[in-house]
Amino acid sequence: QVQLVESGGGLVQAGGSLRLSCAASGSIFSIYFMGWYRQAPGKQRDLVATITSFGNTHYADSVRSRFTISGDNAKGTVNLQMNSLKPEDTAVYYCKAKRLVGLREYEYWGQGTQVTVSS
Repeated sequence: QVQLVESGGGLVQAGGSLRLSCAASGSIFSIYFMGWYRQAPGKQRDLVATITSFGNTHYADSVRSRFTISGDNAKGTVNLQMNSLKPEDTAVYYCKAKRLVGLREYEYWGQGTQVTVSS
């Protein structure tokens, strides 16, 4: 099992910055993918940014050039630096990790951290 704990959410004015962190514990070996997703009230959970154990990153178009993902899958850590925040970035942000054991893939989610951007 893997447990994910997010931190760093909060309230910020539009144009401001926040940094989210996620730390994995437990059986973190063979984690090959970590990422951030977000869910606004009444909407589906959407991908924000991901990073693989090879260092490949992927961003949603809406956050590209404003957000930067970093981390170390082998250590079970992932961060999200969010700059130039907009009110539409308001959501609960969730950390996700995937690990591969043999041919079986396991997926884990954190509890989420609230990010609120005021206009």
